[in-house]
Amino acid sequence: MSKLLPTNEHTIERVLRVLVGLALLSMVFVGPKALWGLIGLVPLTTGLIGSCPLYTVFGFSTCKTPDKPATSS
Repeated sequence: MSKLLPTNEHTIERVLRVLVGLALLSMVFVGPKALWGLIGLVPLTTGLIGSCPLYTVFGFSTCKTPDKPATSS
């Protein structure tokens, strides 16, 4: 499962995605009541699971990668 949905988002980015997703989703229920607010499901979902499919496709990550142990030669 980790190859399908690898964690590739930094914690701050995840929080921002969730907040933006909730703000967009609120447009469906409050304010203009537009269905465009359903687009907020995308950043909300990716923020909650911590993996962005586009980041995976392009090999991009905002997560700090763990340091690899030094190998002796």
